[in-house]
Amino acid sequence: MKIHVVKAGDNLWRIAQKSGISMEKIAAINQVPDADRLAIGQTLVIPTGKLNSAVGSSNFSAPELPKPIVDVNAYLDPKMIGNLSGQVIDRVGYDLTSLSVFSYAVNLNGTLTPTEDSIPIEAAYQNHVAPLLVLTNYAEGRFSKDLATMIFNNQILQEHVLEQLLLVMESKGYRGVCFDFEYLGLENKEGYIHFLQRAATKVKPYGYFLSAAVAPKLSGEQRGILYEGHDYPAIGQIVDFMFIMTYEWGWSGGEPMAVSPINQVRNVMQYAISVVARNKLMMGIPLYGYDWTLPYEPGKWARSISPQQALQRAIQNSASIHYNQAMQAPWFKYTDIQGREHEVWFEDARSIQAKFNLVKELEIRGFYYWVLGHEFPQNWLLIEGNFTVRKW
Repeated sequence: MKIHVVKAGDNLWRIAQKSGISMEKIAAINQVPDADRLAIGQTLVIPTGKLNSAVGSSNFSAPELPKPIVDVNAYLDPKMIGNLSGQVIDRVGYDLTSLSVFSYAVNLNGTLTPTEDSIPIEAAYQNHVAPLLVLTNYAEGRFSKDLATMIFNNQILQEHVLEQLLLVMESKGYRGVCFDFEYLGLENKEGYIHFLQRAATKVKPYGYFLSAAVAPKLSGEQRGILYEGHDYPAIGQIVDFMFIMTYEWGWSGGEPMAVSPINQVRNVMQYAISVVARNKLMMGIPLYGYDWTLPYEPGKWARSISPQQALQRAIQNSASIHYNQAMQAPWFKYTDIQGREHEVWFEDARSIQAKFNLVKELEIRGFYYWVLGHEFPQNWLLIEGNFTVRKW
């Protein structure tokens, strides 16, 4: 497998002639938006090994070296894609170990607000993917520190939450739980650990996986409401694996930059492996980017965009795609029909390969994605070219 970066004067016919792969096959496996128009800086994944067929995708393997075995997880929010969730999972399930269904939210009375999960759970089973229930402190469109505080300071309430959790997991067929409690603050650091310990005594005897999503920390002393409630070493002792949210440096309310710059990701993962066993660590990768309208102004929000949409936008506007070497991320600018300038940062084959190289270098358990529903065909090709995915 190799990655071809389109240069001035390139077209699919010339690339096909040089690679020995047909134009149709290159266009199909990369889902090229326009076979007659390529953007300068656009990436194409060119298979060099045997092409195989699998559910919903065209898969290839390079026979040169044995591939590391990894866990691959993806989050899915049924509210985002509705009844299409089964089709989405069928397309990529070949490359997944587990699926995190977002989310069941804890309420003040200890009950759980459910999500529409029947379709994704059924699709997960059909693709030999382990469904994980994501439990959150999500309320009224945000993560609530106050809600978490009330739960962590009331053992009777905690018992009720965990009883409800077990009932749902058994009735729905979940194989594990991911605790995604965010914006806890320092005051909830110890309470969260005790809650996870109590959860472990409840769910592990039934053979369920126990995991937690944690903020991207650079040290144990990092300040801020997002970071202080997540104690990496303590959480790592309790859970089977940790989802590290190594994305959102570039975010919709901030200035234009890469969502998941590799230099920042590396710093977080270096801290993580210093305090948690490598075989428990799952590195986060975004399946999206952002389109900012310039000039950037605080309070003006960027729009989320899939890698495939970003590529289409670059081609439609005849924009050249640049690549930031320090962040290992592609970006471009264009002017819309109203004369407004835009800046787009997204993921491509190069940026994903850089992240996969880091996973291999660190020898961690694997990686996961936020969030399914964003089209990015090259990503799944690269998984199959780099790794053997552990299946449940």
